[in-house]
This record gives sequence, C-alpha cells and structure tokens, in this order.
Amino acid sequence: MLDEHWQTFLREAPEQASFFGDYRYNDAWGDYSLAEADRQARELDVWLTRFSKIDPAGLAESDRLNLELIQRRLRSDREFYALKLHEMPLDQMNGLHLLLPIVAGAFPFNNVQQYDEYITRLRAMPKLLDQITERARQGAKDGLIPPRYLLEKVVAQCDGIADPAGADNVFAASLRKFPDAVPAAERERIRKAMLAAIDEQVRPAFRKLSQFVAEEYAPQGREQLGIWSLPQGEKLYAYLIRQQASTSMSAEQIHQLGLAEVARIERTQAEIARKLGYADLKAMRAAVRTDPKQHAQSREQILELYRKYVTQMEPRLPELFGLLPKTSVEVHAIEPYREKSASAAGYMPGTPDGSRPGMITVNTSQPTQRLLMPIEAIAYHEGIPGHHLQNSITRALPELPPFRRLIGEIAYIEGWGLYSERLGKELGFYQDPYSEFGRLAQELVRANRLVLDTGVHHKRWTREQMVSWYREHSDSDEPNIQAEVDRYIANPGQALAYKIGELKIVELRERAQRKLGERFDIRAFHDQVLGGGALPLDVLESRVDAWIAQQAGAAKGA
Repeated sequence: MLDEHWQTFLREAPEQASFFGDYRYNDAWGDYSLAEADRQARELDVWLTRFSKIDPAGLAESDRLNLELIQRRLRSDREFYALKLHEMPLDQMNGLHLLLPIVAGAFPFNNVQQYDEYITRLRAMPKLLDQITERARQGAKDGLIPPRYLLEKVVAQCDGIADPAGADNVFAASLRKFPDAVPAAERERIRKAMLAAIDEQVRPAFRKLSQFVAEEYAPQGREQLGIWSLPQGEKLYAYLIRQQASTSMSAEQIHQLGLAEVARIERTQAEIARKLGYADLKAMRAAVRTDPKQHAQSREQILELYRKYVTQMEPRLPELFGLLPKTSVEVHAIEPYREKSASAAGYMPGTPDGSRPGMITVNTSQPTQRLLMPIEAIAYHEGIPGHHLQNSITRALPELPPFRRLIGEIAYIEGWGLYSERLGKELGFYQDPYSEFGRLAQELVRANRLVLDTGVHHKRWTREQMVSWYREHSDSDEPNIQAEVDRYIANPGQALAYKIGELKIVELRERAQRKLGERFDIRAFHDQVLGGGALPLDVLESRVDAWIAQQAGAAKGA
C-alpha cells in the first residue's frame, strides 16, 4: 500500500518525480487546477480509510511506525486542503512562479529524449500558470490572499523571469553545454525548438501572470500583515505551527521561549565583545556594521568562503559520524531574478543516485553590505554537517519507504541544520573570534524568528515593530533584515522550525549523556538521530529514548 500510494504521488506530481530522479513523467507538469485540488482532497479520505483498516498489531515495529507516519501525513494534507491553503500559491519567497525555474534547472538533460521532454514541458507552461492564476483568484474570493506589498514584489519577479529573451532566459540554461550523448546533428534542432518554446509560450505566460498580479491580484492584497487577519486566521496559524514546527506549544509559549533564547545568546555575545575590547555588545555591533574589513568585497569572495569552510569540514566528519554522505555538494550563486528577496543562503538536494550533486545556493547581491562573520556557520548549516549530510544519509537508508527518505519533517531538517553549526565549534573551528561571534549571531537569528514569527502572526506586530526588534537584537546586515522580515510575513510558522528542532536535538543529546555517562558515544548518538530519516520531533524523541534504554541495558548486562 505504501508503494501504491507513492506511485500515485509521483504520477500526480511529475515535476517532483523528476526532481527525485524518477524520469518516467518528464514531459508533464502536475495539475494545479481547483478541480484537481478537490479531487486530491477527496482521495486523501480514501487513503486514510484504507490505511485505517490495517491492524498495527500484526505488523513489525518498523511497519507500525511507517503506518503511523503515513497516516499523520495524510491527515495533515487533508487539513491543508480543508483550510484552503492551496488557494495562496503566490508569494515572494516560495511562490510557484519561483519554484518552476528552480525545479526546471534540476531536471535531467542527459540525452535527446530528455531535452525533447523538457521542451514539451515548456510548451505546457501557459496552462500551468493559468491554473495557478485560477487558484489565486479563488483565494481572493475566499479572503485568502497575501499582503499587498509582498505581491507587488511578485510582479517584479515574474517580469525578471519573462524579460530575458531566448538563450538569456533562465529556462534556457541547459543549452549552454550539451552532453556528449546528444549528437551534434540534433543540437541545432533542440536549440531552435527550446528557444521558440521559451519566447512563444513561457515568457508570454509569465508576462500574463505578472499582469494578473499587478492589475487584479495585488490590489486586493490585504493591508494587515499577520495571518490572524485572514478568515480562521488563528486556526490557520495553529495548524502551521503543528505542521512546520512539529510541536504542540502555543504561539504565546513559543514567543516567550524566543525572548528567553534571545537574552541567553546575547549574554554570551556580550562576553565575546568585551574580550575583543568593545565596551559592550551594542558598541561591537555598531563598530562591525561600519567596518569595511567585516564586509565582503565581491560576490566571488562570498562564494569562495563558503567553499573553503565546506572543504575544511569534510575530512573531520568521521570524528562525529559513523554514517557519512555519499554524494557531493557544490556552491553556486542564487539567480539574479530572485536574489533581492532571498535569504543569505539555501540548500537544494541532489538526486538520490548522486547524478546531480547537492547545491548550496548563496545570495551574493550587494556584497559590500554583507557581513563575513556568519558565513562559516551558514556553510556548515547548509552543507556539511548540516543539510547536505543529513539529506544524503537519509536518502541512502534502504530500509525506509520513499516517503520517509525523500520527504521529511521541516522541524527535524532545520533543527539539524542549526544543531550542526555548533559541531564546528566542537571540532575546533571558528578560530577567529569574529567567526565565533558570527555563529552565535546565526543562532540569535533563529531565536529571533520565534519572537518575530509569533510577533506578527499572533501578537499582531507591524512590520516597523519587526524591523526595529531585528535591528536591536541581531547582528544581521540590512539586506538580510529586510528580506528576513518579509519572509516571516509571507510564510507563517516556517521560521519556528529551526530553534524548536535544534532545542529538541540538544535536549536528547544531554539526556543521553546524562544517562549513559562514560558509555555515551557521540558518533552512535548522531547515527541514531540520522538513521531514522527526518522524523516528527516526538517520534525522534521516542527513537532516541529507546536507544538510550538499549545502551543502558547493555551496560548492566556487561
């Protein structure tokens, strides 16, 4: 049944199948129409009914967990549709208009057939964008619409995708270098067909979407920023907290936790500031923000620093892990059309078979305004031992069904990324005290997210309040402050995942160290955390507790 469900998912999400390395549906897009959304919502009930008829008592322990996790996922998806969250498909951070070129850039281009399938996809882009427009239009009717000023950014993004013609367009990147398997005689035909599809279908479709957003959608955008201002706003936020942060904590509890974490981290930062000769933390922040030596000098310098830190970490991984990544990771700049609204960096997984490497994408815009201090920590977070290591290991776990290997819980994934930043310190990195200060600054960003996300979506803060708080309680440069604040407004709950996930992993590690004493093995602990895939935090806790009990029992037996 799990395999049947997975195969259904791949058929219904062909672009996701291609991203995962399954190329059977390479010439198709998913159906984003409202009718299909209704059908998929009904289908969830069918799957839930079928899975509920399975008696878990008759299953092995591993399959009991698989059954529990697939039912959780189906119930969450059902609630997503019931709350009509699919009717808000456009925002400046994760809108479908942005995901299309990102995913398209990850499609395979190994032979003539795959180029031809891609061209077929390009020709179908107008229908796909019309379906996205249909969703957005219905959302506006139902009062489900992002803030107006964020939608105005979407217009510029769509234009940025539509403006470059022919070979200069982002969708033409695969023409820059043909693989040897594509015969020279076919290359000109492919080039002409792809450029025609881009200029005659894709660019006009994005221009049409831009016009819809500018003239119809954005003018209806809401003036209030928090999700509380939407119909069932508090219910929507509660769902997103559970779904994104894997926690039962209330918004108010999370806000208070954030305030406590901000205060704790700033106390440690103040100690470093005094050791470096500054009067206090505020004085150091002011000095650093105006010191050219603490800022990048070029886009390439930023990229080279990321590569340097990933390279120095790689040979040290066996000191902390038994399980090691089997796929490579590369560092690339974020595309120009989305860099103005993007965060400092991100990670895009490769294919499970390693044919496409993992990728750290770095925002190199306005380089002289970007601080150097946090780069080391971000490199560990996005690359190794962070997202790339975790993702590569998870995808290589043969005993897990695909939905657990390829789709995971964001609180676990981002919690691990933040937790991994501290592992560099345990290995003796962050030798420069400014870099260590930058590590704490990154942890502070994640603590601030607890305050700011709940601030705007629960406590009804204005954008001005958010920016003021961020400037007062962070070491971030101004481009990041502006982008981050807009990110939290656009994507309620997502920013909570990092600190909540990290605190749970730290809690479990401290518990294991306390109970196992000298028998505690950091490599074995990490392998337990990583060896079950990206789990909900309560399931991760049960897994680690069972391992602790097993280790303690073995010690008594010895």
